[in-house]
Amino acid sequence: MKENKFEFQYEVYNDISELTKEDADLLINARATTKQAYAPYSNFFVGAVARLTNGETVAGTNQENASYPVGICAERVLLGNAATIYPGVSIDTIAISYDSKEVASDHPISPCGMCRQALLEYETRTGAPIRLLLAGQQGKIYIVKTVRFLLPFAFDSSELL
Repeated sequence: MKENKFEFQYEVYNDISELTKEDADLLINARATTKQAYAPYSNFFVGAVARLTNGETVAGTNQENASYPVGICAERVLLGNAATIYPGVSIDTIAISYDSKEVASDHPISPCGMCRQALLEYETRTGAPIRLLLAGQQGKIYIVKTVRFLLPFAFDSSELL
């Protein structure tokens, strides 16, 4: 038997003042975008804003539905918007933030499993890593260099060939 280990590194910043201006601006935009989310059931408002490699930005918010499985996460809304508005353009960085009426928004959150899969598919199809900037409305910020780090043993198109 052989035992393997999966590890990855990520950056931790104490607050937005430690970020570059470019990253801080993206996070400010994501934090503000949470106000556009439609989350009357969970009261958990997520905003995601991407900086594309062509310099443009695209946003997405979570959109809930009384029939819970019909809702869609901010990250997947963002990916659909980016692919439709700027087909073939890769994403450089996505800032993801949240706000809540129920819990403190003072620490980073990570995309759900379904969104990790969708983000990885986008990263794979454009051939460029997507850097993630994860944060609440305040507090610590995590920066992950590629979506692939969040989904070890990923199922991707290579499994279908």
